[in-house]
Amino acid sequence: MATASDTPSASGTSHDPASGTRRFLPLLLLLFAGSGCSALIYEIVWYQLLQLAIGSTSVSLGILLATFMGGLCIGSIGLPRLRGRFADQHPLRVYAWLEVGIAICGLLVLAGIPLVSGVYFAGASSGLAGMLLRGVVAAVCMLVPTALMGASLPAIVRWVESTPRGVEWWGLLYGGNTVGAVFGCLFAGFYLLRVYDTAVATYAAVAINLVVAALSFWLATQTPARASLENAEPRDHSAVNRWPVYATIAVSGACALGAEVVWTRLLGMMLGATVYVFAIILAVFLIGLALGSGGVALLLPKLRPREALGWCQILLTLGIAWTAYMIADSLPYWPIDTMLTRDPWQLFQLDMARCLWAILPAALLWGASMPLALAAVTTGGEDPGRVVGGVYAANTLGAIVGALGVSLMLVPWIGTQNTQRLLLVVSALGALFVLLPRAREALAASLIVAGLLAWGIDPVPGALIAYGRRMPSYMNNSRIIYTAEGRNSSVAIGRLNDGSTEIDVNGHVEATTLPFDMKLQRMVGHLPALLHPDPKSVLGIGFGAGVSAGTFTRYPGIQKITICEIEPIIPPISTKYFAAQNYEVFTNPKTHMYYDDARHYLMTTNEKFDIIASDPLDVFVKGTAALYSKEYFEAVKRHLNPGGMFTLYVPLYESDEATVKSELATFFDAFPYATVWANNQSGQGYDTVFMGQVEPLEIDVAEIEKRLHRPDYAAVAQSLADLDVYSAANLFSVYMGRNTDLGEWTKGAPLNRDRDLRLMYLAGWGINSSMANDIYLKMMTYRKMDKAPFKN
Repeated sequence: MATASDTPSASGTSHDPASGTRRFLPLLLLLFAGSGCSALIYEIVWYQLLQLAIGSTSVSLGILLATFMGGLCIGSIGLPRLRGRFADQHPLRVYAWLEVGIAICGLLVLAGIPLVSGVYFAGASSGLAGMLLRGVVAAVCMLVPTALMGASLPAIVRWVESTPRGVEWWGLLYGGNTVGAVFGCLFAGFYLLRVYDTAVATYAAVAINLVVAALSFWLATQTPARASLENAEPRDHSAVNRWPVYATIAVSGACALGAEVVWTRLLGMMLGATVYVFAIILAVFLIGLALGSGGVALLLPKLRPREALGWCQILLTLGIAWTAYMIADSLPYWPIDTMLTRDPWQLFQLDMARCLWAILPAALLWGASMPLALAAVTTGGEDPGRVVGGVYAANTLGAIVGALGVSLMLVPWIGTQNTQRLLLVVSALGALFVLLPRAREALAASLIVAGLLAWGIDPVPGALIAYGRRMPSYMNNSRIIYTAEGRNSSVAIGRLNDGSTEIDVNGHVEATTLPFDMKLQRMVGHLPALLHPDPKSVLGIGFGAGVSAGTFTRYPGIQKITICEIEPIIPPISTKYFAAQNYEVFTNPKTHMYYDDARHYLMTTNEKFDIIASDPLDVFVKGTAALYSKEYFEAVKRHLNPGGMFTLYVPLYESDEATVKSELATFFDAFPYATVWANNQSGQGYDTVFMGQVEPLEIDVAEIEKRLHRPDYAAVAQSLADLDVYSAANLFSVYMGRNTDLGEWTKGAPLNRDRDLRLMYLAGWGINSSMANDIYLKMMTYRKMDKAPFKN
């Protein structure tokens, strides 16, 4: 092994080995930042791809996150224990080979996920079996590359000896890696995936890996295999008990990831739940980790690391309480109307400022915990890889427990309020491992304060669950009479000032009993059920208020109604408050409920249907664009019986022209004979229903009118009359056009495909648009009644 005296001098004349080493450290910091950048690009791309393959429920995402963190843990533990020629190479050369391996895996994952998901869908099922298979898919796709990522930190720190100055640089390297992760998060979320697709984003990450590897190979030829940053030999400390530190940093990791899960959910409701909002929340969290770890690394010589680590967890109780207070009691009431600007950059700057204000204090302290833990377990003269790998593995294991425990158990069991209370108390208790038996009195007082802080955490306002980013404008329009938090969604029931009832999910109005809303929900069911000659089986995507699905109970020939809903708490709540409007479809013996991601259910079932009716969340909500992709529409076609029909609710409000064009162009590409139907509010364009079928459509209005007057269709006629629709001609008067005329308007619009889900980025960019009537009027200028599908 080379010694520090072998290090080239900084100027070519100096013989100071420490200064010769230090001149390469900024480059090393830059390289490790590059690693962090590529890792976050991969993470965002893989999450997007894997959601398509295995569904976007919180269960699936929890499994994905645990798999990702598990891979990091395996790599951080495994690399220091490797023996043989590879392990004995120069640390920077090992690090370079890891970067090459990550690049290769990045390309394999990009090519392999569609193949894996294709095999997976062939024999998978919903429910628990499907959930377990999702975990297998996640492990197959992500475990090897994430293990290589986890090995990179122990590999690179082996170049720096475990001296006090060396430990400082370990913390700086960890912070630099996190700074790179911030850039990668924003670069992928706001540019690569918005402008290009998952392939281009992957190629960008691969290029970064290869550049980092090339520079690391070169740097290995210029430096010794082990470098000391101090001229004197490091002082040999007595052996320390590391397990208390491991326990504390594990608790810190659990609280950090658990809080991130909760705060991402709550801030997502508040800020709009677009892909950009989630990128901002993650970036802010990473900014705090980077600043905290880098800042404390520079202060390590002045601190007692073990005690500082303990008090850091105590201070985190203040940080958690601060964020909880900001989300529940402060930010929702800021006198800011986010609808006043149509400039997305202004909106996202405001979102960034609010996230920084709320999250940064706690994130800084979690970031500071890592270098403090590293310094607390370092005695000098050890293998840096083992030291760093052990601490990193403990932190990552805690993160796995926090992510899975909070997302799958705590939030649906005790809610976000009590989950934050628990995280606050657990953080304070984590300090006991390293502070006892010293500082007993101060520690006891701190625990009492932590209990008081936890008790003071309030639940999020019901109006926030109901209206999200529109809360300042809408909160006085209704009285929230019920709220509930499920595994995937938060639900609110509101009583509007005019006496109407609404159901709201994750900060957005899902359905109301207002006349124009009732018409839209029933149109989704009545249009295909009346136009199909003899429907017997129906699949409903999304339950909502249950009105669309309930419409099918009016038809005498329909024998089976299958409903797929992602959130189990919604159907019983809707049945309680909307039973009259949805004809108690939830308890109807014809109804069969499946609680699963809609895309996953459709891809895994072998059943075919006469009608598929889809009423998903708005397309700007992260993950929903997967239900608007060309590949998804093709899957819908495969699950339609001959003569089958598919209806899809598509809003014009909170959308722009580019988004609607892309939605319609993709729909027309899959269903060339599709038609579009309007649902206006007070004569103004508001939302639409797309209807597709495999065969050309011909509508015999007179024949349908006769059917409505038959005794067995009395319930159907009454359901329409409740909407002030008294004839077939009245129902079909909202026809807007089809591919032969509207296709001219959508020409050149980008198709929404699985590989890019561009629609998610288009819709999120235009979320503040107020163009519903403008879009409607423009579409109507293209309608040609001589090409309408009505039989003469």
